[in-house]
Amino acid sequence: MKLIITGGSGQLARRAAELALAKVSPEDLILTTRTPAALRSFAERGVLVRQADFAAPQTLRSAFAGGEKMLLVSGTDLSVRTAQHQAAIDAAKAAGVRHVVYTSGLRPEPPNPAVVAPSHYATEQVLARSGMSWTILRNSLYADYQIAEADQAIATGAIVHNRGAGKVAYVAREDCAAVAAAVLVGAGHAGACYDVTGPQAYAAPDLAALYGELGGRKVSERAVSDAELIAGIVGTASGDNHLRYGAELVASFGRSIREGYMSACTDQVARLAGRPPLSLRQVLESLRKRR
Repeated sequence: MKLIITGGSGQLARRAAELALAKVSPEDLILTTRTPAALRSFAERGVLVRQADFAAPQTLRSAFAGGEKMLLVSGTDLSVRTAQHQAAIDAAKAAGVRHVVYTSGLRPEPPNPAVVAPSHYATEQVLARSGMSWTILRNSLYADYQIAEADQAIATGAIVHNRGAGKVAYVAREDCAAVAAAVLVGAGHAGACYDVTGPQAYAAPDLAALYGELGGRKVSERAVSDAELIAGIVGTASGDNHLRYGAELVASFGRSIREGYMSACTDQVARLAGRPPLSLRQVLESLRKRR
């Protein structure tokens, strides 16, 4: 069986490919990417590297030709990715792909206020109607992305947030890649929807305590409204639309956490990847040591 991984030069896809290669032959793996040169090391090992661009649907069917099972890694442009995912799913079906594994997010159904949720939910619905078999990997928020918040909290002595009393079991990107690779190369999983999370759910006080331990100083937490959080991030750069969009994105995640959409805490990493998940502490300690 030939396997496909889309977005092959991205961090999640690249790591999933490395892990998949521990179980399948290079000639049975197809990596698609906008930039084939970035995957030269895989091509040199015998992996089929093909050019494909979600923004150019005409490139997709030939890129997926010969594949039977595909890991569809979600696109990054939220404004267009629903249409891009639709095109990728249509092309996969036309190319003869029989099973699609999609990297989604926790509880993306309406009215989840996270900006990323609508496109995840729409893609899940497209897959459900596609006639192909499918598996949904609903990944929690990445532990890797908490390094910025941890550094700021340690520097300022406080976490300013809008997540209320909500909790998140942050998951390591490494664990998401391990689960994706295991589901891609493994048998079964058709029609399954897995919540992929870290081993412990953290509320803001828990994060403050962890950041304080990592930084060797007391860190407090202060809850604010969505509007206050956005204003605090934007600061005096009120005319910077890019910064405002980023602030609104952050606030939407905080609201989603506050309303309970990110609260899942499961053992799916251990069950699917066959090893314990990394803790948030382990991820943050590792990232801080690398710098």
